[in-house]
Amino acid sequence: MRVKYSLVLICIMLAFAATASAQAVQSVYTELSGKGCKTIEEDADSAGYMLQQCRGVAGYNLQVVSQDDRQTVVVVKPDGSKHELDLGVIGGGGFSSLRGKAEWRVKRERGKIIPIALIIRLDVSTDSSNSEKITSYLSVSKITPQSICYIEAIDPSPNANVAARRMADSSANKPCYKLTSPD
Repeated sequence: MRVKYSLVLICIMLAFAATASAQAVQSVYTELSGKGCKTIEEDADSAGYMLQQCRGVAGYNLQVVSQDDRQTVVVVKPDGSKHELDLGVIGGGGFSSLRGKAEWRVKRERGKIIPIALIIRLDVSTDSSNSEKITSYLSVSKITPQSICYIEAIDPSPNANVAARRMADSSANKPCYKLTSPD
């Protein structure tokens, strides 16, 4: 009897462990430039405007918008709806450029990848007297069925990547960043 009870207990523990690992959040990386992207629109006369579409994950894509020495991202859902991340608010709206790859935080459910957040590194010129002084932020955006939006930037630090992932993994109930307007 004791052996049966132990076997049942072991089976239950293995089932819980399998479920927990299936729900673990992971990172998937996609390009923000280069071969993973294609130029959709370009107008050199309009402050260097360019729109590129980059492959994402699970049917999502990213549009990289470049204009006036600033870059931002639009998330395109599988249904074609577009969600502007408004990354221009980071670092006070200085000149900016995306760097590296997009980090998608994803869960796997029934064998499908489900994006829950997006982390993007943004280099911003934060000193108007010295445009070469760059601050590198990690922008965190949430992805839920109801909302895709930028929520916060992580300041540079030795643990910035860990902090960004922690924020991304718990982003579902965080409010979207809203610009405050002067009264």
